[in-house]
Amino acid sequence: MTKHANHRTSVSALMGASVLDAQGKLYGRVTELAVLPVVDAIHIHGMVVRPAGAGRGELPVFITVAELQHTPEGTLQFSEAAAPAPLSADDAYLLLERDLLDQQIIDINGHKVVRVNDVDLVWETAQDDQSTPLLRIAEVEVGMRGAVRRLLKGLPAATVHSIAERFRASVIPWNFVDLIDRDPARRVKLKIGQDKLARMHPSDLADILEDLAPAERQALFISLDEEVAAEALEEVNPKMQQTLIESLDSEQIAGIIEEMDPGAAADLLSELSDERSEAILEEMDPEERQEVEELLEFSGDSAAGRMTTEFLALPKDKILADAIAALRDFEGDVDVVGEIYLLDEEGGIAALIPLVQLLLAAKDAPLSDLPHGHIVSCTVDANGRKVAELFDKYNLRALPVLDHEKKLVGVIHADQVITLLRAKS
Repeated sequence: MTKHANHRTSVSALMGASVLDAQGKLYGRVTELAVLPVVDAIHIHGMVVRPAGAGRGELPVFITVAELQHTPEGTLQFSEAAAPAPLSADDAYLLLERDLLDQQIIDINGHKVVRVNDVDLVWETAQDDQSTPLLRIAEVEVGMRGAVRRLLKGLPAATVHSIAERFRASVIPWNFVDLIDRDPARRVKLKIGQDKLARMHPSDLADILEDLAPAERQALFISLDEEVAAEALEEVNPKMQQTLIESLDSEQIAGIIEEMDPGAAADLLSELSDERSEAILEEMDPEERQEVEELLEFSGDSAAGRMTTEFLALPKDKILADAIAALRDFEGDVDVVGEIYLLDEEGGIAALIPLVQLLLAAKDAPLSDLPHGHIVSCTVDANGRKVAELFDKYNLRALPVLDHEKKLVGVIHADQVITLLRAKS
């Protein structure tokens, strides 16, 4: 039988395909395609074949791709050296129809959740042995073309191909596919790369979490490292926050909350029962716990309830080098920091220096000599409406919050105001 390299096929085309024995007689039909990710995650390892005339209790057999020959028409035949064996119950196998088709996967590049309709495959030959066939997984079909293929399954291959090709391809290259191992009992072993997730914007990751089915959502969330989980948790709504953490123990939640902005952490804990909140606080490091506990004392609609305690402030007699060192050591979200506050001896704001001014000054320049920004502030008990009015009137990116003794205790960033306005709309 002639062997053809670089011939494209698909899972839907191979499911149910006839398999001939070495003598050309019908042996059985393909019922599954198996990948062994721990060995090779981009090639089909073998096929599960149900022998013709097999009884209800008779087990299917397994044949490796290397032991097969094929034609473009879809005919598969055992090679002379083929030795089909009973299928082993190996949890390491990823079975494409059972574990992938119709499953939700994450399109990292498109920042969305999609459903798998088909999988495109390519017949190749091994580089070191042109007689050994390989079946490479090329792409995942997530659009109508793959759905039509499966809908028309059973019709002549040429007819299916002709109709399916009328639809625009919507595919994800296999190397960009990220499967969600949502249940230890499932055999899906490919995992979402933490490096890919860490590069995503937290808002995109939050959207993906909200679009997933509950089991996949939970599996994805618990797979995140604490810092990424904290960023995503800050972006979802309070109800979703509770859903995501409800299956975690207090120690796990505490680790995530310690990575959150203190204000966001306080908002989350305020939505939980007192018993649950106390159990989580007890697991937190003392310093982070104290910050969050102080914020929990304020009303959620007050300025103090929406501020963060992570901001850049230095005594007014410091120089530029001190500001640069403080910026390097800053543990909060540096992306939202646009200014540094200079404080007087009582902890009040003596001056506000836009960070851009640091780029224009000499290293030994006193910070108090740099051009100052306008100081607009509010008190800890200012309500949400007052805060929003100040942001709108002065076109602010950040609003310092003062206690009743005029000491700087926190900062409200623009994203918090946007969240407030969206919640009220």
